Amino acid sequence: MKIFLKTEDEIELMRRANRLVGKTLAEVGRHIKSGVTTLELDRIAEEFIRDHGAQPTFKGFPNHLGEPFPASICTSVNEVVVHGIPSDKVVLKDGDVISIDCGTLLDGFNGDSCYTFIVGEVEPGVMELLKTTKESLYKGIEMAQAGNHVGDIGSVIQDFCESKGYGIVRELTGHGIGREMHEDPCIPNYGRRGNGIMLKDGMCIAIEPMVTLGDRRIGIMPDNWTIITQDRKVAAHFEHTIAIRKGKAEILSSFEEVEHLERQNF
Repeated sequence: MKIFLKTEDEIELMRRANRLVGKTLAEVGRHIKSGVTTLELDRIAEEFIRDHGAQPTFKGFPNHLGEPFPASICTSVNEVVVHGIPSDKVVLKDGDVISIDCGTLLDGFNGDSCYTFIVGEVEPGVMELLKTTKESLYKGIEMAQAGNHVGDIGSVIQDFCESKGYGIVRELTGHGIGREMHEDPCIPNYGRRGNGIMLKDGMCIAIEPMVTLGDRRIGIMPDNWTIITQDRKVAAHFEHTIAIRKGKAEILSSFEEVEHLERQNF
């Protein structure tokens, strides 16, 4: 395992890459409505990222079989947990939820963040799932301090979500991030306090709870990318990239513009 501690200059570059991800999520969010295809959202995201001098990290990124991802963002609708491939055949409708996972490479460093949006009005139970998943992300971030352990993050996310009856996906995790999009260590969304590697000042990690309305078990579709809930119940996914500090972690990505957009719409 190789864990790279970042300098302040490197963290500043990562902050810029991650802020661009936040702006991209907001730009995509402006177009999320009934009747829009996920392929349209992908085109909007790629154009926005490239117009700001960055590359969409996900495009061409290989899966476990070495097959390249064909798009710039992951568009995961309803029972799709992660890695949904944008398509002109997937048309959003009222009552859907869609997770937009986005990565950028800017000046040699990566940004990575995800937000789950609603389309029109959704059922109260689904809205509560989104609220809980997002809250669990911030609870995990609170534990991400130098001197704590990776298990401290996963434990608080797991305990909070499972106490409300939701499932925590085990097979997919958060990760280290820097010059590479996926670096060591893995950051599971479950675990035991005090277990796992110790967090150090200068580590940069992506924390990303993936939470299901029903059973936690998942499956993979024939495209070798799309991960779905086995019971076909809705999943939610929120992600921030953070820098570990001796005190409170610094969130490098941002939901500020997305949340401002939500307040305007509702």
